[in-house]
Amino acid sequence: MTAAPQPGVEVEVVRVVVVDDHPVYRDGVADALGDEADLEVVGTAADGEAAVGAVDALRPDVVLMDLRMPGTGGVPATARIAAAHPGTAVVVLTMSDDDDSVFAALRAGARGYLLKESEAADIARAVRAAARSEAVFGPRIADRVLAFFASSRARSTAVPFPELTDREREVLDLVAHGLPNAAIAARLFLSEKTVRNRVSDVLAKLHAASRAEAVALARDAGLGPTPGG
Repeated sequence: MTAAPQPGVEVEVVRVVVVDDHPVYRDGVADALGDEADLEVVGTAADGEAAVGAVDALRPDVVLMDLRMPGTGGVPATARIAAAHPGTAVVVLTMSDDDDSVFAALRAGARGYLLKESEAADIARAVRAAARSEAVFGPRIADRVLAFFASSRARSTAVPFPELTDREREVLDLVAHGLPNAAIAARLFLSEKTVRNRVSDVLAKLHAASRAEAVALARDAGLGPTPGG
């Protein structure tokens, strides 16, 4: 718990919405944050759709967002909140620690990522940091994110997307040129099923949520049609 505010000292309160489909955990987090003098839980939600509605109505400073929920999950809900309410920080609070979940949440606009193993005091600190527009990550997640960006910088002068095989890079280049799978298969003398599998592998390795996102990444890296060509 935070220390009691000094008499005459005004405490700036951070308004929070807690989103989780497990009521015991959701209420436990809400109660723990409510014990903090500078934090106020103004609402809770059990799924992503309800979370979006709560943010529209309550305009909190921070949303603590679970990822795996029935109906609308945390990633699409985060994307909608980030687009409609850029002043509201979304911090993911989940059991999912795989790379796909982490980077999908960050691409959607999450400002932080914590695991549910975090202590209540750590969650409270993360809420305060997110309200100050800081990025916040749990220790294991932070190491992974930093390693990813460090390796990306180290590889920036090398061939684009070194995590891809030569064939996967070739397929990505053709995707970036706007070719459908059938045309790529004909160009590379592969079956269309093989091309579909290659494209799926490329999306997974680039942490791209869609073919369109992979095209954007590829063109940023210099693949695809030459500008003005």
